[in-house]
Amino acid sequence: MKKACANPAASGGYSRERASTGRVLVVGDVMLDRYWFGTVDRISPEAPVPVVRIERSEERPGGAANVARNAASLGARTRLLCVVGDDEAGVALERLLSAERVVADMHCDPSISTTVKLRVIGRQQQLMRIDFETLPSHEVLAAKLAAFEEALPDVDVVILSDYAKGGLAHIERMIAAARTAGKPVLVDPKGDDYRRYRGATLLTPNRSEFRQVAGNWADDAQLAAKAQRLREELGLEGLLVTRSEEGMTLFDAAGMHHQPTHAREVYDVSGAGDTVIAAIGVMLACGTPMAEAIGVANRAAGIVVGKLGTAVVHPEELEAPTQQGD
Repeated sequence: MKKACANPAASGGYSRERASTGRVLVVGDVMLDRYWFGTVDRISPEAPVPVVRIERSEERPGGAANVARNAASLGARTRLLCVVGDDEAGVALERLLSAERVVADMHCDPSISTTVKLRVIGRQQQLMRIDFETLPSHEVLAAKLAAFEEALPDVDVVILSDYAKGGLAHIERMIAAARTAGKPVLVDPKGDDYRRYRGATLLTPNRSEFRQVAGNWADDAQLAAKAQRLREELGLEGLLVTRSEEGMTLFDAAGMHHQPTHAREVYDVSGAGDTVIAAIGVMLACGTPMAEAIGVANRAAGIVVGKLGTAVVHPEELEAPTQQGD
């Protein structure tokens, strides 16, 4: 049953009062994003690489954890279900998420290390990214599946954030359980085989991810044909292709619905897909129609790409009146 929501704000559907009625469950691959910021004054005498003198560092939740913090930032009651290692990075993630009002149900696997992405930034440019990751064990993933099924009665929307790190090994059963419980399931997909996402409510691949699955297209008509074919094959209600500077396009049973980009200046696209799926989830959780939810997500994406690294959109940014040209 659709919830009674506050009147839409001038921002085109979003208000924090409205968002606060939603309950969102995020499940997937989490990671700790570390940033080392420094200056570059010379090239190393040992190899033709810049020498970065580190001046400060930051830590932020990444992956599914970034989806959860975006949903919480927009006002929804947010729970995160994930697997981490028994290590310092896992403790840091828990601390960061708690500070952002995310209820984190972290299953600990002592046999793995929490995924960490370390970015070295000099002169306002990313110079290098170093990844640390291992796959979680089957036993821990099975326990997470049980926790997932127990959580379903108390949420309105499920978001599955797949970064191909092994945290969603049972995604087919998760989708089936959520749909049986009457919960919309949004999936941020990964890889070239989308059959494992069959039956989801909405998939949100970016342009390059969709091309990997569907092949190239010459124009919007070919894109629509490929998208609708895949949507019907997988039994999806909708397929949203985020297209960077071209905006985003929703394909559903009614046809093709395009949203032009709202970004005025693109600084960093890291985590933009996390913001998009989080915003859609929050809006659907409080009973917003899909088309309206996509519009809010498009505005949120335009805001977050103007920020450095994995970032969040705040309520006051979305509640601000739409400016000319948006």
